[in-house]
Amino acid sequence: MTTLPVEISAERWLCQLFASRAAASGGIVRRSLRDVDRIVGRTRFLHEIERRGFRAVENAGQVVIFCNRDPIRPLH
Repeated sequence: MTTLPVEISAERWLCQLFASRAAASGGIVRRSLRDVDRIVGRTRFLHEIERRGFRAVENAGQVVIFCNRDPIRPLH
């Protein structure tokens, strides 16, 4: 028997994401792209990222959010 995930509103999910210790201290957080699309929707998620002046990248089904306004420089 599989357990269904607990429902969470888009607003609460976003609040929890940006209130996390890493986000609040200007760090980096990672979330599943599937969760982003399922809970918040990509358009709203990207709007919230941009509104805060943050950057995000996608790789292998994950979104890495840089919770600061520092430039991102590829290392290769």
